Amino acid sequence: MAFQSPVIVQSSRAVFPKAELWIPYVSGGPNEAATRQINESIRLAAQQLVNDQGSLDDPRSEMQGFYEVKTNEKDILSLSLFNYAYTGGAHGLTLQTSLTFRVSTGHAYKLSELFKPGSNYVARLSEHVAAQIRTRDISTLEPFHAIRPDQDYYVADRSLVLYFALYELTPYAFGFPYFPISVFDIEDIVNENGPLGPMIQNN
Repeated sequence: MAFQSPVIVQSSRAVFPKAELWIPYVSGGPNEAATRQINESIRLAAQQLVNDQGSLDDPRSEMQGFYEVKTNEKDILSLSLFNYAYTGGAHGLTLQTSLTFRVSTGHAYKLSELFKPGSNYVARLSEHVAAQIRTRDISTLEPFHAIRPDQDYYVADRSLVLYFALYELTPYAFGFPYFPISVFDIEDIVNENGPLGPMIQNN
């Protein structure tokens, strides 16, 4: 595989009443149209988090947006967007969404696209999550059965990291529960043309 330089990720600041958002802005990719598509996908995802938080009408309300870059190599960009808002009540709420792109095309990958067609990736990944729940002694709100086919994820450090929203699996105090799965543990079902394919290669 030819060397692919990391893209440049800068912070774009958006401010409106009671809110300050820091949104990633990508440049330096090999394809200008693909880069525009990536930035538009990021913008829409950040806007959706704002919408999902609801009204800031409460006089005490506030909102903050930020992000973390998880992978920026081998033509893959994976990042997480966060949005914290206090809209009244006992405490605020943080929402998270993640996006994983092929830099050269701008394509954003669904979880299912990371795996070979027909592979029972839901059952396979669910086994890993269930094992970690047991070994890490994680208290769940309800017994865990399986991940969603479109479970939230990002790619980092040659791992697929699955995660759940606040209250989705564990009590609020636990925060976001993350479940890293080494790409080498699921190598047999990985779609080599997806974002996990390059992470298996030792170069």
